[in-house]
Amino acid sequence: MSDTYHHGNLRQALIEAGIKIINDIGEDALSLRKVAAACGVSHAAPYAHFKDKTELIDAIKASVTEQFMKELEAAVSAAPDPEKAIINMGKSYVSFFLKNPDYYKFLFGRQNIVAHLKIDESRDDDYPPFILLKKTYLKYLKESGIKMNKKKQETGLLKIWASAHGLAAIACMSGVVPSFDWEKMLKGDELLK
Repeated sequence: MSDTYHHGNLRQALIEAGIKIINDIGEDALSLRKVAAACGVSHAAPYAHFKDKTELIDAIKASVTEQFMKELEAAVSAAPDPEKAIINMGKSYVSFFLKNPDYYKFLFGRQNIVAHLKIDESRDDDYPPFILLKKTYLKYLKESGIKMNKKKQETGLLKIWASAHGLAAIACMSGVVPSFDWEKMLKGDELLK
């Protein structure tokens, strides 16, 4: 994103500026004035989209989550079976944050992401990407006829999530320089399968 807003979707430009400010100097330093200045608009302009800083932060989280969910849902839809859907989700998870490292830092460094691992419990406050992973994992277990106790199911779910999340964390680190191209590696089966 350029430092100055020129045309297009001001709401999204304010959201992107907000992410950058939060990641650079912290959530406490965020203000609607600062996002307006970053976008090169009047100090009053953000108020047409957000009533206050809290509403902006909520909109940032919702925007990032919506974009992330679109990627993950497309990955699941493109899969011929639940096992491949889980693999596709992992690859999309890493790829999404590789392309958007500021989103990773914002979501997992600043926000309270809720995920209840308890396999037989659904909670409304769980993070939507986690709900999709859990649902896909349970479908995989059922369709594969895999029988295991709840503890093993939960640890299996945790291992799958940790694999994708850990790779995404490493891919987003500015000091990590692999000899391979992340995107090309994700298209194969070397990192996640």
